[in-house]
Order: sequence, then C-alpha cells, then structure tokens
Amino acid sequence: MAEQTLTYSEDAEGFPSFYSFIPDWMIGMNNYFYTFKNGEMYRHNVNPIRNNFYDEQFTSKIKSVFNNQPAENKQFKTLNLEGNSPWDALMVTDIQDSGFMEANWFDKKEESWYAFVRNSGTVPLSPSDYPLRSLNGIGRSSLVTTDVSSAIIDFPIATSIGSILSLGDMFYFSPPPYDTPVLAGQVTAVNVNIVAGINNIVIDTSIPSTTPIPINDAFYMYVKNAVSESHGVLGHYCIFDIENFSTEEVELFLVETEVIKSYP
Repeated sequence: MAEQTLTYSEDAEGFPSFYSFIPDWMIGMNNYFYTFKNGEMYRHNVNPIRNNFYDEQFTSKIKSVFNNQPAENKQFKTLNLEGNSPWDALMVTDIQDSGFMEANWFDKKEESWYAFVRNSGTVPLSPSDYPLRSLNGIGRSSLVTTDVSSAIIDFPIATSIGSILSLGDMFYFSPPPYDTPVLAGQVTAVNVNIVAGINNIVIDTSIPSTTPIPINDAFYMYVKNAVSESHGVLGHYCIFDIENFSTEEVELFLVETEVIKSYP
C-alpha cells in the first residue's frame, strides 16, 4: 500500500482523511499550515489548483459502504450524488465486483447527479459474473460445424433459442459435467425456421480468449451486453469507491443508491 499522510479531526474524534502528499516535516504557524519537501517550503490551502502537492497532481477519492439490511440479498440499481459535480464510481459487493459509472454518464436532476449502475462484467466470464441476470441458458447442441473463424451450433428443433438472444451477445459453452462456462465466441447470426428444420446460431470464434468447442453436445448459454442491460450489482452489501479528477473546488454532501430486494 502506498504511503499517505493521515489527518485527525477533533469534531470526528478520529482520522477521517488521507492525503497523497508525503512531507519531510510539518508545522502550523500564524493560522497557516506549512510543510517541507526536498529542501523546499510550501504553504498549504493557498494554491487555487486543488489536489496539487509539490507540483504533482492527484485526485479526490472517497470509499464507503451501503450496508442496510445486510442479511437480505439486493440489487443496487443506481447511484445518486448530491453535490456540484459528478464522480467516477465503482461499486463492489460480496458477490460481484463490476458495477461502474463514468462521471460523464451522470445526469443532473434537481441539483443532484444520477446514473444507473452499469455492470462491466468480464470477457471471458469470471465466477463473480455467474449470478448476472444477463446470463441465459439455451440447452445442449445436436451438432457443431466449425471453420477457421466461425462456428455453427445446431440445436434440436424442440429447443427454443428464444427471442432474447441478440447479435453481438457473447456465447459460452460448458462441456460435461456442465459446471464451467467457457467463451466460444460472439453471436453473428440466429437462424430459426422450424418448418425447414433450421435451428442454429452462428458465432465469430476469432475474438480474443475463445476456446475451440470440443464436442457436439455441450451446454450453451449467452451473456447480454452488460452495460446496456443495466442490471446493477447483486449482493448483501455494496462498497463504493468514487473519484473526482477536477482541479477546482468540489462539494459532495450525500451519496445514496436505489435498492430492490433480489428474489432468486
């Protein structure tokens, strides 16, 4: 962990803030705070550029937790920042670690900043992504035909591919014992004509991190685009990290989230 300067607050009776600057010496005099670094003396709180210490620019970061009703599993859907500026945000739960929002995704409403929680997911899937609502199963295949950069996965006519699957979704397979998803490729075509006996999916297998499909009867599933689906993050509690890159004065009064109970 990087070294930091710790500050004490008499009002909080604790150490609420950490600073990125590491001085050689500190002293207070005539209502000003002075530090010394590399033989130079600096007076603090007079530089109009915020988070700039010893000619090096830093950012503002806040870390805390949403922990109401920790025994209940919940979906954390949105983030609301009451202040004069949006922040980059990352939301991590005990189940998932991929909820994120960039500052320019926030919309200003009634002097507060709102954004829905995008779930970045990972490609390929990590175990923390398995509970995603955007992961949907199809079934076992009847035939797989491959070439250099694509594959056609045929399914029995009785297997419904469904209308939720879209071009661009990530396609996964799981060989026996059907408990570990492996990235097969990205969906490029869905062909369903039950009368003609056609029921297959075409995927691009040239994208990074794909694995060749070894058998004909693997179990198949797909993952929707995690950003556009906006399922939030699933967990009993949620740790949020927010970061602001502004060099001007920024105020933040409250951070809150919209939560719904999860019913598995």
